[in-house]
Amino acid sequence: MTRLAVVLTEAFADWEVGQLMASARTEFGFDVVTAAPGGAEVRSMGGLRVTPDTAAEALGAGAFDGLVLCGGMIWETEKAPDLKPVIDDFMARGKLVAGICGATLALAKAGALNNAAHTSNALRFIADLPGYSGHRHYKDVPAAVRDGMLVTAPGSAPTTFAAEIYRALDFRNEDLDQYLLMFGAEHQPKAA
Repeated sequence: MTRLAVVLTEAFADWEVGQLMASARTEFGFDVVTAAPGGAEVRSMGGLRVTPDTAAEALGAGAFDGLVLCGGMIWETEKAPDLKPVIDDFMARGKLVAGICGATLALAKAGALNNAAHTSNALRFIADLPGYSGHRHYKDVPAAVRDGMLVTAPGSAPTTFAAEIYRALDFRNEDLDQYLLMFGAEHQPKAA
């Protein structure tokens, strides 16, 4: 069974991992484990309270197929958790590492974006961060970007974020194609 560790922080952005978590668990049978800094309960931007399964700092790549960092306002503050050791562990073992929206700041600071194609909310969002030197690999696109086992996305792209995570995990089937068509339909041009 595929296991994903999803890191949620205080004021996490509900919509950024909602499609991924729900489809991974109920449609595709993944084991989705939630983690938060210190293992403390967190509340989303929308007010959803989550009691995590474990502490984010305790996550080890040996027990999971991937690490997913959900965005939220905390990543732009001094209260952002330092997950560099966890990110480094997953990357060193060739495991999936994914971040959306504000969580791309954590990946940038950890140096995870320096040698791989990636995106974020905007280049200026991550450009001046200590630890980041991946400017030449930045892709200014509205959808998720995957480079091997690294997936990044702007906060406006939760559907392609989920899709690229599935692709990185080599999970491809008709159900995934149907899922993408269903959630992407609203973004297709309307017939006149």
